[in-house]
Amino acid sequence: MTKYTGILSFIFGIILTVFLFLSWRSCNKKEDAALINQDYYLITNQIQKMNKMVVLEQDFSSFQTHKSSAASIAGFDILPREMVLYTTAKAQVSYDLKQMKIDVDTVNKKLILQEIPQPEIKIFPDVKIHFMDDYAINRFTQKDINGVMESAKKNMAKSVNQNNLKEQSKKQLKDNLNDIFVLAKALHYSIEDKTNTFPVTEL
Repeated sequence: MTKYTGILSFIFGIILTVFLFLSWRSCNKKEDAALINQDYYLITNQIQKMNKMVVLEQDFSSFQTHKSSAASIAGFDILPREMVLYTTAKAQVSYDLKQMKIDVDTVNKKLILQEIPQPEIKIFPDVKIHFMDDYAINRFTQKDINGVMESAKKNMAKSVNQNNLKEQSKKQLKDNLNDIFVLAKALHYSIEDKTNTFPVTEL
């Protein structure tokens, strides 16, 4: 009887050990799952805060001169007239971050940039007459003035270097996304950019 009691005690001890081990592992899994869910919520919540935003604004200005005459004889202008325009432009670059696609890989602890929208560039030109000189019989009509001013606006818009704006806006975009990157790194996530927008050394 004592022999059987010892065997039963041994088996009971094994069962109790296995039960305690499984209970401990189950609790750990629940804790790990809770941490993973918490990480996922924190990162995705930060991503959702990123709405469409203006990331770069620049101002430009220049003087443009328009000259014409009533006629030209032997290289000489008859009744010349001149208009000097002061032109300005505000260039605005924005990203619609609602179109941004970022995957949060909680298993491998990775933040993956899948898609970043192209920058939207808008240019708002404005023109003022700085100086105008004409003759009584060769005046600038309102139609002439409107045409010259419209042409000046188009020239101003064309003069803005959009490629340079895109490069500068990319740097500003990274600064704006840093809130997400810093949070991900704090949670020990690595960042993978499949769009090749940012150099690996900057992530």
